[in-house]
Amino acid sequence: MKQITSSQNTYIKGLLKLQEKSRERKKLGLFIIEGLREINLALKANYTFRTVLFCIDLIQKTAVDTLIDSSTEVIEISKEVYEKLAYRNSTEGIIAVANAKSFSLGEISFSNKNPLILIAESLEKPGNVGALLRTADAANVDAVIIANPKSDLYNSNIIRSSVGCVFTNQIAVGTSEEIITFLKENKISIYAATLQNSNKYHLEDYKKPSAIVVGTEATGLSEIWRDKATQNINIPMQGKIDSMNVSVAAAIVIFEAKRQREFK
Repeated sequence: MKQITSSQNTYIKGLLKLQEKSRERKKLGLFIIEGLREINLALKANYTFRTVLFCIDLIQKTAVDTLIDSSTEVIEISKEVYEKLAYRNSTEGIIAVANAKSFSLGEISFSNKNPLILIAESLEKPGNVGALLRTADAANVDAVIIANPKSDLYNSNIIRSSVGCVFTNQIAVGTSEEIITFLKENKISIYAATLQNSNKYHLEDYKKPSAIVVGTEATGLSEIWRDKATQNINIPMQGKIDSMNVSVAAAIVIFEAKRQREFK
């Protein structure tokens, strides 16, 4: 079994580049997963691993063996190397290099005839994307679609902040125009969260195929969503500000839809 003890190793430098640069991840079709929980969720989602690196000071080799097959390279790394690679401190001493999947709209499929979808447009902060994916997992929505993405979904911060929910949700990305066409073709009603020309969110009927669309706190949804929506909706604010965190807003509306559907 291969061992790497120096953080100046060429392969380790390549992994750091893979971790830090979206362009590198897209070029190689690879990304890094850190932590047992996240790695196990990726395995359940049928991700394949190119390499698994582990620090023997932090995790037993027997625990690593349960995560790999004969095609996976295993490398033992020193604590110094692990600390150089680790995005956060408490990830059990294990890192996987995984093959990326496509997030094509064409690969979205629904197991029921009455899907509930969460759509987010142009979110810039990886932490917000991760929180949104946690919300989607908690509500067990049928799909999450990111319109005009500003962050690579395999960004380490998204994986971390989503606590691995990037692997538990059915996800696609596309332009707003492509997504609206997809929704119209699938006869899915669009409920756009915006202040303009909107009704209170809890007065709408989400029991039919529905997409809840949210935008950024700073600029909200673009005009195309406001114009093409079946209905614009708002969450009445009772304090002194007129907006809330996007993942919180999404959770409020999504769980209202789930309530109407009796949490099916």
